[in-house]
Formats: sequence, C-alpha cells, structure tokens
Amino acid sequence: MTSFLHETLAGNTAIALPYCLPSGAGVQVMDEGVIRFEPQEGVKHTCDVVISCGVHGNETAPVELVEQLIEQVCAGAIKVRARVLFIFGNVAALRLGQRFVEEDMNRLFSRTPDVEDGVEKRRAAMLEMHVMRFFQAGGEGRSRLHYDLHTAIHGSLIEKFAIYPLPKPNKSFSAMEIARLSLAGVDTVLLQSTTSSTFSFFTSRQCDAASFTIELGSARPFGQNKGIDLSKMAAYLQGLIQGVLPEPELVPAHVQIFRVSREIPKKSTDFKFAIDGKTDNFTPLPVGMVLAVDQGESFVVTESDARIIFPNPDVPPGQRAGLIIVPAHHLPT
Repeated sequence: MTSFLHETLAGNTAIALPYCLPSGAGVQVMDEGVIRFEPQEGVKHTCDVVISCGVHGNETAPVELVEQLIEQVCAGAIKVRARVLFIFGNVAALRLGQRFVEEDMNRLFSRTPDVEDGVEKRRAAMLEMHVMRFFQAGGEGRSRLHYDLHTAIHGSLIEKFAIYPLPKPNKSFSAMEIARLSLAGVDTVLLQSTTSSTFSFFTSRQCDAASFTIELGSARPFGQNKGIDLSKMAAYLQGLIQGVLPEPELVPAHVQIFRVSREIPKKSTDFKFAIDGKTDNFTPLPVGMVLAVDQGESFVVTESDARIIFPNPDVPPGQRAGLIIVPAHHLPT
C-alpha cells in the first residue's frame, strides 16, 4: 500500500470498499485522511480505538507517528487485534503546513448547527460522524478509547501532558486511564473543570469513550521532529492495536495531576496580557499578579501554586486566552 499520508496530502484518497490485507485484517478508507482497520474474523478483541492527529496542520510529530503505525499495520508488522480508526484531522491545513485554514478546528466540535460554513466547520462535523459510526458499530462491552495527538505551539516546562475532558455528571475521572497514559510516556494530566469544544471532549461525551487531548512536544515542520522521543507512545499504541489493553491498578507516584482552576477570557480586542504570549506552558504565577487587563477589568491570580498553560492573546474575542491550573491532590469523584 502506498503511503496513506502521502496519498492523502496529494489528494489521491477516496472513500473505498473494504478489503483484506495479506495478514487477514480488514481495511477501509472511510474518507480523506480517515482509515479503519478491523481484526480478522474470529479474532477476539476487547477494545475500539480512535487515534487522531493533525487537527492542527502544523503539528507534525504525531502525524509522522500515526503514519508509521498505519504502514506497520499494512505491512503486517503489527497484528490487528482491536478495531482501530486512524484520523488525519485537518488535511487542508496539513497541506499548507499551517495551524488552520480559516479557524481553529479544535474549537468547533460539539457545535450547534447553524448557517455558518467553512473548511474547518465541515471537516469537524464529518469527523464527528465518522467516530460516532465507528463506536456504534463496535457493539457493547468493549473499552472505547480516543487519543487525539497534538504538539504545543510554543515551549513547555513539561514536554508531554494530557488534557482529560470533564466527565458526564454520572461519571468520574479514571485512575486507570491516567495510569495507562503513564505507560505511554505521558506523566502529567490536566483535569478539565468545564465543558469544551475539543475533539476529545466530543468523543468523551457523545461516544462514552475514555478520551484525551495529548500534547507531545512542540510544533515543527515535517522531517524536523527527531528531537521528540515518541518511543513509549509508539510502543503503547502498537500494543493497543495488537489487543494489549493494560489494566494498572494504581497511578504511579511520579505522575503529576493538575486541575483547571479558571479560564482566562478574552472579551474584546482591548485584551492585554502582562506576560509574553510565548510564555512556556506550566510557568508558575505568583498570587496577586495582574495577569491580564480587558476593557479596564483586571484578571488577578488568586490561586496558590498556580501555573499557566496555552497562553495565546491572539485568539478572537469570546475565546479563552489561556488556562490557570493548580495541583490536584486527589482525583475528584
């Protein structure tokens, strides 16, 4: 099989009928940049996995990782013993090497339909349809996982970390899922405190999946990611595809867990940060600091041990310009 990523970026993929690989696994191109693998008939499997990347078109390290996994599956080097859906998210932006074409696609999921249209809006709606169909076809009693792989747009004092979407009211954060991430080399997790418009929040709420947005380093162009070590993540995902679903009982002691205390809202074009917009993720913030001013109103740091992640003063008014996080001393129930 020719490189799925290469063919996708060249515009040469199309929805196709399912067929079998020499290994016996089933494969079907579901859409541009969306490909599904199924275990050979009769093979027992216990999990359905969505592995997505490229929701931002300039975050290429996860895209290269996913392409490697697809090639290994197609070559028979990875035996398919789980249902797996691979997604290259924002194909139009990947072709341009840009974060997005018109707007940030990871702010467009779980969106109420309206008359507005655009490249990213259409793509987000299409991906929602594909993941819902994928999980619905999997039947009951199997674990559902979604890992949406990213890299950050600027530096971070902690290179790899995950954002854990706020669970439904009748559910709680899972220590086992956090421990699984540690096996993949992700030892810092942020617990969301509000609803969100991200891809992982959508699959968490609408598909009952254990979903995470996972940051794996800094955004770089294709071919320039050798400094990012994704070996543990690669080994973990290879294991999942081969039907190995770890069940660790405890979160390792070295894992850091934070919770989102507050969002930093950008209400208007008057918004001003007191810090550089390129400040590293997890930079500590002193109590009493005036972090931002907007329309004469000050945003003051009141939390002890506060840190900032995703500072971005250039977002449109109405979106968040960053998050204040604090250590979580136990998992909320």
